[in-house]
Amino acid sequence: MSTAQALKTQQKKKFKMPHLFWIMMGLLVVASLLTYVIPAGEFATDANGNILGDQFHYLGHQTPVSIWDMLMLILNGLVNSGTVIWTVLSTGAMTAVVMSTGAIDELLNWSIYKLKDKSENLLITIMFVLMVYLGGFGGTDALIAVVPIGVIFCKKLKLDPICAMGVTTYATLIGFGTGPTKQFITQMMMGVPVYGAFFTMFISMNFFMLVGLFFLLRYKNKIRKDPTKSLMWDEGWNPAKMTVSAEEEAQLTKGTTLSWRTILILALFLGQYGILVAYPLITGDTGSIMTLMTALAIVVAVAAGFLGKFSFDKIGDEIAKGLQSMVFVGFVIGLAMVMSLVMTEGHIIHTIVYVITRPLMMLPKSIASIGMTAVISVVNLIIPSATSKAAILVPIIKPIAETLSLDPNLAVQAFQYGDGFTNLFSPFLGWTIGSCVMAGVPYPKWFKWVFPKVLLFLALSFVIMFLLTESGWTAF
Repeated sequence: MSTAQALKTQQKKKFKMPHLFWIMMGLLVVASLLTYVIPAGEFATDANGNILGDQFHYLGHQTPVSIWDMLMLILNGLVNSGTVIWTVLSTGAMTAVVMSTGAIDELLNWSIYKLKDKSENLLITIMFVLMVYLGGFGGTDALIAVVPIGVIFCKKLKLDPICAMGVTTYATLIGFGTGPTKQFITQMMMGVPVYGAFFTMFISMNFFMLVGLFFLLRYKNKIRKDPTKSLMWDEGWNPAKMTVSAEEEAQLTKGTTLSWRTILILALFLGQYGILVAYPLITGDTGSIMTLMTALAIVVAVAAGFLGKFSFDKIGDEIAKGLQSMVFVGFVIGLAMVMSLVMTEGHIIHTIVYVITRPLMMLPKSIASIGMTAVISVVNLIIPSATSKAAILVPIIKPIAETLSLDPNLAVQAFQYGDGFTNLFSPFLGWTIGSCVMAGVPYPKWFKWVFPKVLLFLALSFVIMFLLTESGWTAF
């Protein structure tokens, strides 16, 4: 066999993650089959319907849900998830309109232009903070587009491509993974107030931002003193040979002004989160938050479109594109409800939870919350999408939290930490792998640099989960 044929055969055999549709359908089939195997059982509940974790009994007979019965439950799952699905769709439509106005790009370009003559550490710090906040409040995988800016930025400073990813993807993913607005889908699925833990998550994001910045500046200082310490040195990187072309210089400093339209669009986009956080605090009404989210999303989308000089048709087209991008996400959320229905009608969800939680019942709740974070962080390596993980895990996490008498907000916080940090090196996340390609950083080099940081982030998240659990924290 020739070398070319061998490479072709190797490529054919390379593992590829199945499409999420097939993962979800496969899990539904497995859940259906398990109703024939796992002994049916249920926990006792109190007058308010809360699970009594110390009162469980087996039914003594199976209540199987066939594969056909499972398929017949899909419509029920979609209908029962309607409020969550349509809130997600409307939010996606609003985000698409805001992104298409170019307001975020203009803010980034303007910031870089204003900072061009600042000291190196200050320049990197402000760039890093800006990127974390972009990831925390407007983060999507579309932010992979800022990597080339980071490459030019670091070429000008004569820093290596690791630093280019550090001020872009590393920063945006820290914000994306810890931001106070990023778990609203999980919060809705868990049945807790959306943005009810906004302040805690906001403080958490800023804490991890500072820790991440410390590591980046320390690495920058190390390679500044000795360029051979760079992980990219043996890849041909040499600061003495780095130059920035006139075209690259122009791209880096093309945003000389920040228009009033951009300021108003960003004020609208960020202001809606302030309203959503303040509304339940002022009115005491937490039941209308999703209704308010949908209303604000439409208002912000339309207003941002007009401010961006879009025509009526253009606004409609961008809203349609945003809806289209989120339709499958909504479908997956509905399938998650189907999984819950299958396991509930088959009376196996309580049995699964009972078996999992029985060894934990004698342990402190804080250990259970840490364990939940660790498990989710491992799952995140394989399924980096937060929505996908929520769809798969929430039907099990929610009753586990109830059984262990853990506040569901703690479960959401554990989910956020588990969902956030391993994205930084997940080989299945296009955002990370694509950034490596665009920055010219071999994945093994990036993994070597970022892996110790992720371990520390997780260790710190375990400490935070311990403190939140022990303090009786609910949401703030």
